[in-house]
Amino acid sequence: MHALSVQHLSKIYVNGTQALKDVSFAIEAGDFCALLGANGAGKTTLIGIVTDLLKKTSGEVKVFDHNIDFKFSKAKQLIGVVPQEFNFNIFEKVQDILVTQAGYFGIDHRKARMDSEVILKRLGLWSKKDSASRTLSGGMKRRLMIARALIHHPKLLILDEPTAGVDVELRHGMWDYLKELNQQGMTILLTTHYLEEVEQLCRNVAILKNGELVTYDRVYHLMQRLEKEIYLVTVDRIQDVGSIQKFGPMIKEENTFEVELSKSDVHDFILKVTEIGMTITDFRSQGHRLEKLYLKILKT
Repeated sequence: MHALSVQHLSKIYVNGTQALKDVSFAIEAGDFCALLGANGAGKTTLIGIVTDLLKKTSGEVKVFDHNIDFKFSKAKQLIGVVPQEFNFNIFEKVQDILVTQAGYFGIDHRKARMDSEVILKRLGLWSKKDSASRTLSGGMKRRLMIARALIHHPKLLILDEPTAGVDVELRHGMWDYLKELNQQGMTILLTTHYLEEVEQLCRNVAILKNGELVTYDRVYHLMQRLEKEIYLVTVDRIQDVGSIQKFGPMIKEENTFEVELSKSDVHDFILKVTEIGMTITDFRSQGHRLEKLYLKILKT
């Protein structure tokens, strides 16, 4: 079953701007999918339509086979949303925000308090349960938004840049929790500007450009498209760099240089470095491969 099915979706605003142009894709139940695109590409519009904040111009959207045009109340029960902007009552206590949200979904007050305790503890917010939300740090507010979206146990979690402004340690902690939720069967749709998140978390990725879907594929398959990769090479001493000039090395530090190689060049490069008397002590990919490919796709 598809957790989310979008077919021939278009959106034209009253000012004539066409935000989405005949977009079609489907996310399998249990998937962890990224939705990428530059600002203005149509990501927020698409999410707004799926969550009934915006009306589409044409097309069809289904959430676990529930057409949102006819069965949105059923679809809504299955969706948890974490928007970009903080939109909770800043004077309300942290746990009360979750309990109130649970009430909108008909969840018993006692169960809501029990479930909220579990979620807040997992997100490191339990010690703040009686604090007004306005007193939380930015990272805690982000986690509170996730906690609120989870209180009714949705089957589809939509995250719109959930780690924006969150420090590295907290970000990795949130990654771990999202992985757990996905492993437990929750389908997750993530928008982010941190491409490392996509590499670490997602199996599939959809890329929007000017309102059109230009790529929908497995992250692994996209990574295979890159013809070359940048490596950092550390040697015991740098000498006779001119002999490997055809590989375009760029010296970064005293005994480390950067080189861009295709897979077929790696073996020849290592042989050449060894021939001229340098001993390789470290050889590793610089990473950010998806970011490079993403920028390439947007430029074409």
